[in-house]
Amino acid sequence: YCVEFRTEWLSQHCALERRPYARWMQYLREGHTVCVACQPPAMSTDTRRCSGDGHNAEGGKILHWEAVGNSRCQGTWKKVRQLEECSCPPVHSFIFT
Repeated sequence: YCVEFRTEWLSQHCALERRPYARWMQYLREGHTVCVACQPPAMSTDTRRCSGDGHNAEGGKILHWEAVGNSRCQGTWKKVRQLEECSCPPVHSFIFT
């Protein structure tokens, strides 16, 4: 499944990332919608959910996230909705880890 989030806040360290494998962080923007896919092995075999997917986080609850590969690139987002398939462009599509 896929979860859409609207980014609320980003640390300045995301925009400063220059390593080739982590340049995707430069494309994150406050107010943009991003899609995050929940797939094995991040998906729990018991619950069939990914940790941090915002399950039961309706009503504008602010959730925290951190980028793999640069723990200084972090921020907050709000869950928009859960979908079976992701619908964001590739630059705004991520996976849970």
